[in-house]
This record gives sequence, structure tokens and C-alpha cells, in this order.
Amino acid sequence: MICLRYLATGCRYPTLAYSFKRGISTIQQIIKRTTKAIWQALVSQHMPPLTLSDFERIAKDFELKWNLHNCIGSIDGKHCRIRKPPHSGSGFYNYKHFFSVVLQGIVDANGKFITVDVGSFGSESDGGVFANSKIYKMIESGEIKLPPAKKLPNSSLIFPHYFVGDDAYPLKSYI
Repeated sequence: MICLRYLATGCRYPTLAYSFKRGISTIQQIIKRTTKAIWQALVSQHMPPLTLSDFERIAKDFELKWNLHNCIGSIDGKHCRIRKPPHSGSGFYNYKHFFSVVLQGIVDANGKFITVDVGSFGSESDGGVFANSKIYKMIESGEIKLPPAKKLPNSSLIFPHYFVGDDAYPLKSYI
């Protein structure tokens, strides 16, 4: 109940501690352990590892819905405002002049998350967050296979499959 209240309302820990007659450190542990258990129970069902056929399906959806040929996802980062953690220095302080952690996500043509990376320092750029992400490392190592390049419609140009992102991301054959 404590974790559900926290997730539903965003109540601060002291408020939850008072409401549920528990210590703040107990509230922190309950929320941390419960959200970890929820993630572990649901991640494989709602965000399974990406396969070549998943990317091909996503590319087809982008082509039909958005007229973006060979696109296999849209990537961006979002700064989630936080209070400055004690003794954290300036690592969480971002260019927007507040403290944050970065949520980086890749979505399919329907806006459904296919992968997320949460918790990077707010001072990191989107490109830096991506370079330290699990999906980047898996793509670079070949653990995740992207579809092979194919011809663009009405053209003889062979073009790679790619993630679309803003100019904060590095120019790669797949971005």
C-alpha cells in the first residue's frame, strides 16, 4: 500500500512515514524493494529483449504510420526533476539549471517503449547517456542484431535501418 500510494501520488517520504506510522528509512526500503520486484516481475513480459523480427515489425509500422522507411525506433532523453542528493556535487545539475536524473527511452511507431535507461546524471548529455546504456553496448558488440540495409522505395539507394533522434545523439550508421 505504501508503494502504491507513492507511485500514484508522488507523496514525499516524510508524508508517507506520518500517514503509515513508519520510519522514513523503512518507507525508503519498502519503496525501493517493491519497485524492484515489480520491475523484475513485469520487464520480461512488457519489455522483452529485442529480436531481429521485432525490429523488422517496428520498421514496417514506421513506414506505414509515419512514412519513415527503415526506422526502427525513436530515441530521446527526459530530465526528471529531483532534489539534490546529499554530497552529490554537481553531477545531477543539468543545463536547464535544476537537479535531475535522465530517463532515456526508445519507442516504436505507436509510442510504446521498447527499451529504457533510467538514472543517469542530469549533467550528462543524451549522447553520453546513450553511450553508457545497455542497448548501445549490445548493438556495438553485435549482441543485438539490427536488420540489414535495404533499398529505399522508388530508389536504388541501399539505406541502413536506424533510430531517429535529435542532434544530441552521435551520428552513427544506426542513428
